[in-house]
Formats: sequence, structure tokens, C-alpha cells
Amino acid sequence: QDTQLRSVDLNHVIKLLEDSDSVNLEEEQLKTLKKVVKRFENGLPLKDLSQVIEILNLCAEKMNEQEAFTEPLCELIKLCGLPFQKNKFSDEVSYSVAVSKSIAQLGYLMRVPSSEVRIQICKCVVSFYNTELPRKLFSGYQPTSANYKIQMAELGGLAETLVLSLALVENQLTEKLWVLKALQHLSSSGVNCRLMMKAQAASRLCLYLNGVDPSGQLVFRSSEILWNLLENTSKEEVVNQLSSLECVHALKEVFVDLLMHGFRHCDRQLRNDLLVIATLLAENPAAPMIESGFAKLLIVLATFTEVKIPNPSVKGLKLTYSYEDFELKKLLFNVIGVLSKDPCAVQLLGENDVMPALLYYVKPNQKPGFQDWSAAQYEELQLHAIAILASVAPLLVDKYLSCQANTLLLVFLEWCIGQDPFFGQGNSFHGTGGRGNKLAQMRYSLRVLRSVVSLYDDAVNLNLCDQGAISQLLDILKYAANKSKEKEDAILLEIQADILFLLSALCENDLHRKELFSYEGVDILIPFIQMDPKKLYSGLGHNCLLLSALDCLWSCVIGCYIAEDYFLEKQGIFLLLDLLAELKQKNLCNIILGVLVEFCDNPKTASHISTWRGEKDQTAANLLIQLWRQEELELGVKRDRYGRIVDMKRPIASSFQKQQEVIPMPANCPSFAIMEISENIRAKLYSLLCKLGFENLPGLSAKDFVTLAIIRRYIDFKVGEVWSELCAELKEEFRPVASDEEALKVISEMSEDTGRMTAALQTEVLESQHHQEIQEEQKTYTKIQAIHKQREIVNKSWENFLTRTSNYEALKKAKRLQEKSVEASRSKSKIQNGAVHSTDIKGLSTTIGSGRLVTVKSTPPQL
Repeated sequence: QDTQLRSVDLNHVIKLLEDSDSVNLEEEQLKTLKKVVKRFENGLPLKDLSQVIEILNLCAEKMNEQEAFTEPLCELIKLCGLPFQKNKFSDEVSYSVAVSKSIAQLGYLMRVPSSEVRIQICKCVVSFYNTELPRKLFSGYQPTSANYKIQMAELGGLAETLVLSLALVENQLTEKLWVLKALQHLSSSGVNCRLMMKAQAASRLCLYLNGVDPSGQLVFRSSEILWNLLENTSKEEVVNQLSSLECVHALKEVFVDLLMHGFRHCDRQLRNDLLVIATLLAENPAAPMIESGFAKLLIVLATFTEVKIPNPSVKGLKLTYSYEDFELKKLLFNVIGVLSKDPCAVQLLGENDVMPALLYYVKPNQKPGFQDWSAAQYEELQLHAIAILASVAPLLVDKYLSCQANTLLLVFLEWCIGQDPFFGQGNSFHGTGGRGNKLAQMRYSLRVLRSVVSLYDDAVNLNLCDQGAISQLLDILKYAANKSKEKEDAILLEIQADILFLLSALCENDLHRKELFSYEGVDILIPFIQMDPKKLYSGLGHNCLLLSALDCLWSCVIGCYIAEDYFLEKQGIFLLLDLLAELKQKNLCNIILGVLVEFCDNPKTASHISTWRGEKDQTAANLLIQLWRQEELELGVKRDRYGRIVDMKRPIASSFQKQQEVIPMPANCPSFAIMEISENIRAKLYSLLCKLGFENLPGLSAKDFVTLAIIRRYIDFKVGEVWSELCAELKEEFRPVASDEEALKVISEMSEDTGRMTAALQTEVLESQHHQEIQEEQKTYTKIQAIHKQREIVNKSWENFLTRTSNYEALKKAKRLQEKSVEASRSKSKIQNGAVHSTDIKGLSTTIGSGRLVTVKSTPPQL
């Protein structure tokens, strides 16, 4: 019998099944198929797989008339679930195309209208993921690698075929569950997920969610596949497929059913999973969340426990304090945050008491009662609610004011800096940095205030200031600054930056509030301006903090003479200039220059700027001119190697300006020449130098004076650029009359003449500098000559001295010359009645000046 089985000819079996008179051969065909099943009971060789699949297709065709072929067909399909057998190591690659097509044929067999066949196909696909080895192997064969079938299923597109087959088993629950089980395994692969998405798998599965299924497997397996699709393919594509009204309705019905009747642990987990998918749908503006009523339901659920009067739509709902319900609560808060980004959902948020529900958590943490959230859970919910409040509050300003939210937040912030004992858990995303302290609560409360204050709504800001917000914010800023001295971290820096922004927004354009800020506020601002520039690159947020401090200085100090004078007394201008000299970031330099320009309206400021000295005794004028040259270098303005003007027609035009074509623009639209003013710092530098004056500026070199000549004519050059653009625009669309053309020509020539005059002045400055350098060089050369001559005299004197000491005849000669010189120096007229003293020292044999030993004879008494 074994010999007979081994000798089964698959080609003969195929011909037997293809016989046109197969009705009379049914018994023989079934017998032969049993032999084939027995022959390959331990697995199908790769070389025979194509023929076996052909036999499968022939059996499937015969099933339409002869049900007896159902059993052998199922048995053959079961063989495909066993590991394939390979004779050579290269067989897997050699037969890959044939094997992938064969496995694809298994999916096409789902067309067979037999529950047994369809279930067997699904079982076969599931067995691909079974790594058990066969009990017996053919001689000379070995099983293929564990992932071989899975790879061939991907190559053959089996997942797409099975998704399409869902339409065939729509009304057969058992078959549908088996197909979903097979797809659940297949969806673990990114390739299969992409194939499934081509067959609209997401929308098909979502529509089946609310089908009748006592076992609950339908929802579980469908949601699992949806999650795999979200993880392994484009999230946007999955969401787009789920965004139909039918899919949203189905998702809503299943979610409500699990919410109201799901009491098992797995039901609650599944409910939360579906809520995450619903949240992703809410992020898509095209999803009909509002039209389906799903958005309203989720908002009602989010406020269910905080609102005193429950909504009738959730009547009978009871939430426990289990971990799954805790996760549900957080997910519902998150949904509110997502819906707050949709303008169409704002009305729903206002109508369903979202504002009071979120403000419920803006209160000092108390010890949770019996059967309540744990301390860590309550803190996490509190921080999450306050974080969502920052998104919702700007949308519902009227509700915000009617609920006295400002008062609640200020009281809550007072508790945050108070001495009441509290140990934050800090074990959640929103609780970062808040372990053992109240910084997390302070951080999110300030975010809420920042979101509403940034609206610049007069009612909100007035309400805050009337309650002493400015003084309280300064206290909190001082508290955070002191904490930051102990240990700097990103959260403390963010808190300080937010407070500075709040003060800026509240004090801007209001003199009385600036006066409230003045003394205490300036004292707090000074340390921020003294910040070490190296900290700007720490990555913690010092850059943002310094930016906020400068903005606060601009908004809260400038315009109030009391605050300005106090800032000047504190040497604030010196600190700003120090910062300007050390900083390398253009955006911060731009703001500092803007602050200095505004401060120059105070008559005391110019003297402070002129007095300042930086490193190596650098003056403010030199610093500003250096910044001008650096800015022109970045803008690509043409200059020669000495810094002189090259283009007389457009002396200060940047390379970008010169590349722009002439574009006629309406009168209310600024041209490139005008826009350029606000895009760089040259206008601010010009304004500051105008305040300092262009004459008698200390500490400038000739190169600085060359640049200063350009700065001085900045406005003239800019006017010339505007006229140049005007002329070009006119010539594009019109032909000016003779008089206008002459006028334009004169204006153009005047602008060009200004450029030539400036260039001539620069040349004169350089020539003067060159002449001065030559004179200084000559003086230096004359000095060097004198030094050399003196050295020659000293050397010659030394040589003479050596000669006298080594040559006696030279010594005598020198002595005679000395005596002769002394005699010639004496007066020829003799003093009457005067004593004559000899100046010679007896016995002295030197020709150098005598020492300090002198013998003086007594002068006669009569003299």
C-alpha cells in the first residue's frame, strides 16, 4: 500500500478530475483524492504545490453539483496548513512565485458556498502562524522556515482577498468570526495591513461592529484589527475610511452598549479602546461626530460626575473607581480638548456645562474620601482638567467670567505658593516635575490665564487687575525665581516666562498698571537681563525666558516715566548694551535695539548710552556700527574692501532686493523697499545713532567713520529706493508725460548724486586717515633715527673709553685734550680780590669726570 501511495501521479489525478464524463467516475475520483490526502499527510512538497492547488480548484468546481467533494476539498485545504517540504535549500526562492500564487488561490476559494470550506480556509491561514514542526518528514525533505508561508501570503495578497470575502459571509456569524480571526493574524504585518486598506478594510470592519454576537468576539476581533491598521499604516487613511456617517453611528452604538452593559474587565478595556478610535475621528474635521450625536454624548459623559444635574441621555449610568473607569475619565477629558479645536463644537461645549465641570478641579487638593479616587489619580485628573481648561476657556469667555474663573485661579495660585503641606505625586504626563511640590498645578493654572489674557479681552483683563493680579503675579514670579536659583529646570523657566507674558499683556497701554508694576517689577526684571548668554544654549528654555523678559520690559516699563527712571537708576541701559554686545542671536538683538530706541524718548537715556563702555573700552557708537556692518554682510549689500559704496544708484539695497522683478502693486501694499525696513535692524541702528548724534562720537576708527557716512544718509538712500521702484512700476504700465519724466529723472539724479557725495566723503576720510598714518609713520621713523644716533654716540664713547684704558699714549693725549678743554672753559676776566681755587686733583691720572671726592679750601673771612 505504501508503494501504491508513493506512486500517486498528480497529473493523472488532474486528468481524472477534468474528464468530461466525470459523473460516472465520482467514486474513483473520490478514492484517488483520498490517496492524495494520505500521500501528503505530513506536508506538501514545494514542487507539487501548484498541482495540488489545481486539484483544489477542480474539486471546488465539482462541489456545485456533487457535495461529496466537500470532505476531500477540506482535507486538501488542511494539508496547505502544514509546513511545506523542501528538497533543497534553494527551493524556497526557486518556488516563491508559484507558492505565492498558490496561497493566493486559497483566498479565492472563499467563493465556494460552503461553510465547512470557508472555515477550513481560515483555519489554514491561522495555522501559518503555528510554529510546530510536523511529526514525520519525507525522506530527503525538511520543512520550510517558520515565516516562509507568512511571507508568501504577503506576496500573494491573501489579506486583501480575505477582506473582500467578508461580503460573502456577512450573514453567517461563525464564518465571519473565522475570517476576522484570520485577518487578526494577518494584520500583524505592515504589508498585509496596506493590502487590507486597499480593500477598504477599516470601513468594512467598523460597519460590522454592531452586529449581533452573544460571544462578543465580533467587536473584540474587529477592534483589534482596526488597532493594527492604525499602527501599521497611515493613520490619516484609516481615519478617512472611518469618517462616514454609517461608521460613526456603528462606533457610537457599540460604545454605548459597552458603556451601559459591559461589566466585565475586558468589556471596559474594549470600551476604552473604541473611545481612543473615536478621539482620532474627532480630530478629523470631515468626520460627522456632531451630526451623529456622538460628540454631544462624549461631552456629557466627560462632565457626568462633576455636574450636579445629570443629563437624561446617561440616566442609569454608574461609574466605579476602577482603573479602567479612571482611564475612561482621562480619555473623555482628552476628547473635550480635541473637540475644542473644532469651531462647530464650541456651542456644544457651552451648552453642556463643560466650563463648571473643569473648574471643579481648580481648588486645593484635599484628602480623597472613602471609595474615591486615590491621591495620585485625583491629582492626575486635576492637572488634566486644568490643561484642557486652557484650550476651552478662550472659546467660552462669557462662561469663564460668569463662573468667576479668574477668582478661582488666583486663589488656587495663592495656594500653590503657600506653606500648606502638600506632596505632589508627579507620576503622569501633566505631573512632570511636580513630585513633592505644587509646580505642576502652578504651571497649568498659569497656562489657563495665559490663554485667556492673550485674547486681550478688556473684561477679562480688567477683572484680573481689579483682584490684584499684578501684585500677585509679581509675588509668584519672585517665588519661582528663588526656586530657580536652587535648581534650574524647564518647568520653572516656563512658569517665569508665562508670568512675564501675563504682566506684559496686562500692563500694555495702561499707565496705571505700569505704575503698579514699576519699582518691584523692575527689581525682578534686572536679574533676567543680567542672564549669562551661555545659558541660552542650554536647551532648558532660557532663550524664551529672556525674550519674555525683554517683552515685559517693553510693555511694562517703557511709557511710564517713574518705571523708566528707576530702570535707568538701576543701570538698566548698561545691562542692555552688555547683553547686545555679547549676544549672537539676531532675533534677540532686534528686540534689544527696539527697546533702546523706545527708551531714547526719555531724555536721560542718551547720556547713559554715551557713557557705556564694553570690553576693551568699546563705545556704544562703535558697537552699533559693527552691528550695521554685520547686518549688511548678511544682507549681501555690495561694498568695496574699504567699506565704501559700490552701487551709486542703490547704495543700501540687499542682494534679495536686487533679484526681485518689478511688480506693480496697489497703493495700500508696501513695496520691497518698505518691507525691508522691518525685516532687518538697520532702521533701529539709524534711529539710535540719530539720538546719539553723528558728531564727536568717541572710540571710532576710520573704518567706522566710512560706515557712519552711509548710516547718516540712510533715510535719503531709502527714499531714493522708493522713487526707483515707483519709476520702474510707472514704466511697466504707463508712459509718463515729458514734465513728469523730467521730474523723475531729476529725482533719480539727486539720489545718485547723494551716493556719489557719500562715496567722496568716504574717500576723503580714508585719505585723511592715510595722511595721518604717513605722518605718524614719519614721526615714528624720526624717533627711531634719534634712538639709533644716541646708540651710536654711546657706542663711540665706550670705544674711546676702552682705548684710553688699553693705550697709555691715547690716555695722555686724552688728558691733554681734557686740560685744554677745561682751560678754555674758564673765564678770561679775573675776579678782583677773589680767591682762586684749583680744580685739579693732584695725582689723578684719569680722563673721565672726577668722583664725588672734592677738597675745598676755606674762604678768607673778608670774603
